[in-house]
Amino acid sequence: MADSEQQADPRPTAASAAEAPAALVAAAGRALVCTAEGEIVAPSPSAARNLLTAGPVLVAHAPFTARRLDAARPARHPGLFDALELFAFVRPAATCAPTPSGLARALGLEVPETLEDQALALHMAVQALLAEAARTSGEERAHVARLVRQMGKAGWAWAGPLLGALDEGAEAPPAERARNAFAVWEALPRWEDEAGRGAPGTAAVSGQEARDRLARLVGRAAEVRPTQAAYAETAAKAFAPRAMEGAPNVVLAEAGTGIGKTLGYLAPASVWAEKNDGAVWVSTYTKALQRQIDRELDRLYPDPREKRARAVVRKGRENYLCLLNYQEAVGRAATGGSDPVALGFVARWLVATRDGDVIGGDLPGWLPDLMGGAFSGLTDRRGECIYSACEHYRRCFIERTVRRARGADIVVANHALVMAQAALDALIDAPDEDGVSEARTRLVFDEGHHLFEAADSAFSACLSGLETAELRRWVRGAESRRRRGRGLETRLADLIAAIPEDRPREKAEGALRAARARAADLPGEGWTSRIREGTPAGPAETLLAGLMAHVRARSPEGAGLAQEAELRPLTDGLSEAADALATVLDDLAGNLRALSGALRARLTNEAETLDTAERTRLAAAARGLDRRAKVMLPTWISMLRGIDADPPEGAVDWVSVDPIGARALDVALRRHLLDPMAPFAVSVLAPAHGALITSATLRDRELDAAQDGNWVSAEARTGARHLPLPAIRASFTSPFDYGAETRVFIVTDVRRDEPAEVAAAYEALIRAAGGGTLGLFTAIRRLKAVHERIAPKLEGDGLPLYAQHVDAMDVGGLVDLFREEEDASLLGTDAVRDGVDVPGRALRLAVFDRVPWPRPDILHKARRAHFGRRTYDDMLVRLRLAQAFGRLIRRQGDRGVFVLLDAMTPSRLLTAFPPETPVARVGLAEAVGETRAFLHRHAGDLP
Repeated sequence: MADSEQQADPRPTAASAAEAPAALVAAAGRALVCTAEGEIVAPSPSAARNLLTAGPVLVAHAPFTARRLDAARPARHPGLFDALELFAFVRPAATCAPTPSGLARALGLEVPETLEDQALALHMAVQALLAEAARTSGEERAHVARLVRQMGKAGWAWAGPLLGALDEGAEAPPAERARNAFAVWEALPRWEDEAGRGAPGTAAVSGQEARDRLARLVGRAAEVRPTQAAYAETAAKAFAPRAMEGAPNVVLAEAGTGIGKTLGYLAPASVWAEKNDGAVWVSTYTKALQRQIDRELDRLYPDPREKRARAVVRKGRENYLCLLNYQEAVGRAATGGSDPVALGFVARWLVATRDGDVIGGDLPGWLPDLMGGAFSGLTDRRGECIYSACEHYRRCFIERTVRRARGADIVVANHALVMAQAALDALIDAPDEDGVSEARTRLVFDEGHHLFEAADSAFSACLSGLETAELRRWVRGAESRRRRGRGLETRLADLIAAIPEDRPREKAEGALRAARARAADLPGEGWTSRIREGTPAGPAETLLAGLMAHVRARSPEGAGLAQEAELRPLTDGLSEAADALATVLDDLAGNLRALSGALRARLTNEAETLDTAERTRLAAAARGLDRRAKVMLPTWISMLRGIDADPPEGAVDWVSVDPIGARALDVALRRHLLDPMAPFAVSVLAPAHGALITSATLRDRELDAAQDGNWVSAEARTGARHLPLPAIRASFTSPFDYGAETRVFIVTDVRRDEPAEVAAAYEALIRAAGGGTLGLFTAIRRLKAVHERIAPKLEGDGLPLYAQHVDAMDVGGLVDLFREEEDASLLGTDAVRDGVDVPGRALRLAVFDRVPWPRPDILHKARRAHFGRRTYDDMLVRLRLAQAFGRLIRRQGDRGVFVLLDAMTPSRLLTAFPPETPVARVGLAEAVGETRAFLHRHAGDLP
């Protein structure tokens, strides 16, 4: 409670305090209500659920609150006041942890410690936000009022309080009534074309230059870390001039947690970029690390304007809001086809966002959750862009980001984007979608331990119901009122009509008509029901229905909704169905190639007359056609034509049935490579001049020790072994004293297949640590069972427990909760294990329910046979354990305990932990006692 202004009534339009909504907060099995007068009451669960449904009530994250009350997601109503919605509106493009505590921290208020304090804090947060809104002035104030009125007509609860704070009436003045407050696109800045940058230079970066730049980045006041400087000097070797085509300078650098590898590689990367007028692409696996690197770049470019010019976060097109999609959604709002409240939040965010990144950018991750999926469809859909034909082209976030990346020194991307673009470049000798090839001569792969799985996804093939239905939509566009999409005719008709010669134009128009006709043989609306019921329509659905029957016949009984089966020997009818679909796809691919050829002919024949915008659009359209006609469809056709034969050497084929949402099922014919690092080395590494591949867990020490320290595991999982020249290898030991700062316990008397015993163990260990626990599970079912048993008891004692796949919030939001609340605990699976960076006491205990053995599916069994059977399994487990253990100690002063609830843990897996780490096999009671004693010695405030 900072100033008198924040003491104002949270509802300025209310006649009295009694009209202000009561604040409702909930934990598992418990709810509290705080009235506007400050009275705290504890309603029954049913009364709390009724209040949430009928209101008036003030909450933070209504769906999450409902889940804590074991209630259905509440529908929007005029009495449901969500403080997070108010925050997102008043502070667009800002975020906070989605709790009363997170709101208080973001607003500079006193952070609540108890559930009672949280309820009071909600009122204070609302007072602060409405006071902030009241200070809005000028044209922005008038626009905000117009926007609030339109959202209010759709039932948004905050419309009245906000209009009161703005001192505005509910009815718009006559002059404003025809103006659409959602139409904010005209206020966005336009980008301009710039001259090309040209090829970068080839000057090297010396070790001393890297050290000097690092010293500048860390600052004089920072502690001296000789290992970080040595790491930076080694990383500089990736920026040496290449000596031979196809033989990049590859550096494999394993850097233990705490080395400071981000600044360690940004130092030589930034020196190289400046000396050579080129871009270094820094690639990550997780969005969390992208955000972390973006923050570290503030050290390199402290001036925000300079940072914007020289550093860019680059993602796939599907991450960015499409202004044309937004405009179309605004147009549908009047007829009920779009949610005006969600559009109001988008309008506020659009004029404040840095780069229009909806997924992992500056749009709060919890806002789409609150809107119930109303944001879906606003991002760029695959292949739908009409480029320069779009009226928003010069304001497009994607186009602006692409052009900024061309002139940037540092481009922060992700493994999937880098691999997809490189793979396409290798197969299609044509410019990128924007008409200009991007040079990626210097690469840094952080989270290098994930390169194998990223390459596995990038270089695999999947002919599925979803993919073929998506191809039909891409060709034909929307075919019902419930769907949306722009087909080829919408995107290409005017480009084809502009072909000057009659015969080529007529051939292209015929290819377009033929492509639309052939696409009608692909799965249409309702295909999931038809294949499940055995009534397929068309050759694609016929094959999918046959594949589903094949899997059902070959899979074990009781395998659940998700099933898989080996493809061969085929069941009756599959060969004929595959051949029929191959004919359709072959014909479709031919027509798409004809269309691409016609567009490329215009690029060549009209080179002297085409303006830049038209060239860009033609090149982008041709590239999209080529992606499908020359890459995707030939792979599918090959799989179908060879369905009777063994797969190509080094490949694995199988069939899967996978759930889509709650009821529908997808069917897929899949092909993966045993070793996806071979094409990764050819299409990504070989064209580059230098690449640094780095991680805290790049190699498996046990396997490498058996091979005389030859880095066998690292070279296999990074693609380095497929290159003509050997990689430079370097290992940098973590500065942490794991012997003093950590303990590992393997519990020997808990039966891992007894849910009650596992749940009791989790509860006892969480209590011993006083919260601050990351619980890791290898199966969602077991996670849910443990949460159900222990959450009410722990939360009743002031130890909040959150869970992935249980709580109505995305993983990022749950991690924010965990990070913000020091005594909270979080249960999760792989996404939590690999993407959590929680320094300090908020994470002091990690518990694995069992050894994370790989799932023995068809692909894994084939790779296991290829890479060394038990040796391969053990390597994967050790890497997973090492990653999980690495979550514990993130900075100097951290202390942590790691517990495995699996008496069957083999000793050979324990080399996953640092050599000096004490490891003990103990009973649960001893593990609990030792955990409490160890953490208590270093914290002094645990029970």
